Amino acid sequence: MQAIRSILVVMEPQHPEGLALKRARLIAGVTQSHLHLLVCDKKGDHSAWLNDLSSGLAQEGFSVSTQQSWHDNLHQTIITVQQAEGCNLVVKQHLPDNPLKKALLTPEDWKLLRYCPGPVLMVKTDRPWTGGSILAAVDVGNADGEHRTLHAGIISHGYDIAGLAKGTLHVITAHPTPMLSAVDPTFQLKETIEARYREQCRSFQAEYDISDERLHVVEGPADVVIPQMAHRLGAAVTVIGTVARTGLSGALIGNTAEVVLDALESDVLVLKPDEVIAHLEELVAQR
Repeated sequence: MQAIRSILVVMEPQHPEGLALKRARLIAGVTQSHLHLLVCDKKGDHSAWLNDLSSGLAQEGFSVSTQQSWHDNLHQTIITVQQAEGCNLVVKQHLPDNPLKKALLTPEDWKLLRYCPGPVLMVKTDRPWTGGSILAAVDVGNADGEHRTLHAGIISHGYDIAGLAKGTLHVITAHPTPMLSAVDPTFQLKETIEARYREQCRSFQAEYDISDERLHVVEGPADVVIPQMAHRLGAAVTVIGTVARTGLSGALIGNTAEVVLDALESDVLVLKPDEVIAHLEELVAQR
């Protein structure tokens, strides 16, 4: 979080309450980041509104710039500007689609999460971050290098957010249901699975001072237990990661992240590993 130098804030003229800008200001106030305000619209002229916002922010001491742009669709517009401006974080208010529309096409927010070469903070609620619970979700059952690096990023971002919001960091990892037929006897009993998962968490618990009470090793599918725990804690922010796989359609975010995004009642920060970001940057450059 401390490495963020420039934040792209997606502004919605039809939602002037500006939840995305509220979060971006909080982060920029601590990290001294530049704020780049973007309106994605090819029709109306929003320059007067953007100038007013920019003047107000400048008077408060923020470094700020503004832009109105349009490239084919919403997510491509955001990604094109994010790359051109070198922004390290995209902040956007999540506006849920109605169920019928969702069944017919992939929401723009999902596409943004899939293809954006950088962290995306989806603001889903006006709940204040200050003094709240921050939930970092990791999958310690996958211990390969790519996942380990991603886990470190998720927990360090959660730690930084908890620091800037004077909140409390919790970590959740979901483990599979015991199976008597499992080849590894560890996975035949709930107690031995949980012990193995807790052992995998020891190093980051020590590094980020996470007590056993704030480490939640829970049985069940991640897309079910993460929203349940966030609800139980009243989490202000949930930090999740995706190890995207590349195929015919470019990069695909895991289904877990997409289901979780819709089910969570908190803001959501989605992170990707460096090699996935590099691949997505190549895709943008080829367009």
